[in-house]
Amino acid sequence: MKIITRMTVIIILFIFLSSALFAQQNDAGQGGQGLGENGSLPIPFVDLTVREPASNQETALSIQLLLLLTVISLAPSIAVLMTSFLRISIVLDFVKRALSLQQVPPATVLMGIALFLTLFIMYPTFTEVYQEAFVPYTEGSIQTGELYEKAVAPVRYFMYKQMAGDSGNITLFMNMASLEKPESFADVPTYVLIPAFVLHELTVAFRIGIYIYIPFIIIDMVVASVLMSMGMIMLPPVMISMPFKLILFVLVDGWTLLVRQLVMSFH
Repeated sequence: MKIITRMTVIIILFIFLSSALFAQQNDAGQGGQGLGENGSLPIPFVDLTVREPASNQETALSIQLLLLLTVISLAPSIAVLMTSFLRISIVLDFVKRALSLQQVPPATVLMGIALFLTLFIMYPTFTEVYQEAFVPYTEGSIQTGELYEKAVAPVRYFMYKQMAGDSGNITLFMNMASLEKPESFADVPTYVLIPAFVLHELTVAFRIGIYIYIPFIIIDMVVASVLMSMGMIMLPPVMISMPFKLILFVLVDGWTLLVRQLVMSFH
């Protein structure tokens, strides 16, 4: 704690002395015009005032700013729940547990792999959002309401495409919301589509995890049976089975197979 405090003080002094030196250099080049009235170093003053809105437009602008900040704060949740990140992260964690690995690879590395695989899978969707929503909005051809509709449309299509053969979750949430049966994809509200997509991704991820676990469970059972037949009851079977599982995973090029099947599962 003391080290952090000392470093903070040193950084503040460094910033202050650097600004003072920079101001003195400007004063030397401009004939001393940069000094204050008393010859002191000028320090900027930032004033943030809070007042009542003068019109309805200012009120609407404040509300829009609040909503924008809310969306930005929810961006991590949006990235996790509305993209392929959820399925990939769960499957990678299943692989780590199936191999009986505790610290390798670290959780940060697995999340990084899931993030870049998500960017790879979602790149066409993000490109469509940029071209159909962001570019027209910056050019002024569409308004804020149209921006939301055009931006969410590709993401909605991605989520619905993953549930093309499994509409049970959508029906479940439509019934719980007391909504009528939708006639088409456009009739499904976004607040219904998102939780349905999350449940579908959880189901698919756990199904893939079961398939991954089966061969490694067989190895654990064989090793445990051999150790028991040899009388080595006190020796943990995981300690002996883990090298065999790693050898099997490397020999079959497990990471390549896993990544290929994960990417293909979204097409």
